[in-house]
Amino acid sequence: MAHATASLLHLSSSINGETKSLSSSSQLRGNYPFNFCSSKNANFTKKLVIYAKRLSGLEEALRIRRERELRGSTTATRRPPLRRGRVSQRLPVPDDIPKPPYVGSRELPEISSEHQIHDAEGIARMRAACELAARVVDYAGTLVRPSVTTNEIDKAVHQMIIDAGAYPSPLGYGGFPKSVCTSVNECMCHGIPDSRQLQNGDIINIDVTVYLNGYHGDTSKTFFCGDVSESIKRLVKVTEECLHYGIAVCRDGALFRKIGKRISEHAEKFGYGVVDRFVGHGIGTVFHSEPLIFHHRNDKSGSMVEGQTFTIEPILTLGSTECVTWEDNWTTLTADGSLAAQFEHTILITKTGAEILTTY
Repeated sequence: MAHATASLLHLSSSINGETKSLSSSSQLRGNYPFNFCSSKNANFTKKLVIYAKRLSGLEEALRIRRERELRGSTTATRRPPLRRGRVSQRLPVPDDIPKPPYVGSRELPEISSEHQIHDAEGIARMRAACELAARVVDYAGTLVRPSVTTNEIDKAVHQMIIDAGAYPSPLGYGGFPKSVCTSVNECMCHGIPDSRQLQNGDIINIDVTVYLNGYHGDTSKTFFCGDVSESIKRLVKVTEECLHYGIAVCRDGALFRKIGKRISEHAEKFGYGVVDRFVGHGIGTVFHSEPLIFHHRNDKSGSMVEGQTFTIEPILTLGSTECVTWEDNWTTLTADGSLAAQFEHTILITKTGAEILTTY
């Protein structure tokens, strides 16, 4: 689910020797208590200075080009900040469609501590749910054009999902009022569809999760609306590349922390920020479970296991990775108004690698 969410966890992490606790609901709703900072050594050695110079080269040129593009584009194409539109009533789901257990409660479910590892039947059901999610998100992408509202996209997605005999997983999750997340421009994730019309030059992440035959399939993509600048196209392209770099390190026995390392390495080549507030998650019969997948550099313990399914869903920004959350407790935007892009797949761990399930 969009940035799906570390919604529900209660985890401890050691930072600079101090153990901190994360509350579950704060993670999903954007109130992340961590304040990450890097220690700086005032006594720089000559060797360190030489090493920094050796790194500059192409990476420095890319950084300078990106800063020049941003300076040029922010004055010429400065877009107004995202504003909340009118949110219509939630759409009905036929009684005969099976619903997840959280439907009917406004309480945010706890993240399950159990890793979801499947037998052959479970894998087959995961494939079916994920394939449907992939088809739905691609269909939703065909609707993206100037003047279309995100509410219209939600309505079309909802109908396609229930026509397939599935349930739109976000609907009613912790009180979420819609069937899909639509995150426009500076919205990092969890955007609620509303009456705002898409504008030429916008970008929009559409995050689809379906519940089919007792299993969830979760995916998202960022789409262009009309004519988008080259600098924004590059952000979106690199974000999708980061997703695939993260998937490439996955296999039975691989360390979870390698995902964030590879994503961060690629994003940093272009000077983009990697959002650390939102995470990927285990998925299967339960919408959100362990393992939590961090997309930034981290010291997370644990290894992947054959038959396990989870999401990887990095968010990259043109500017700050700090965020603010609207009063609806869902819509989360970059604090400085810079654009954000996200891509997500659900994957299955195999002996030799990872199978992307959210494809067809």
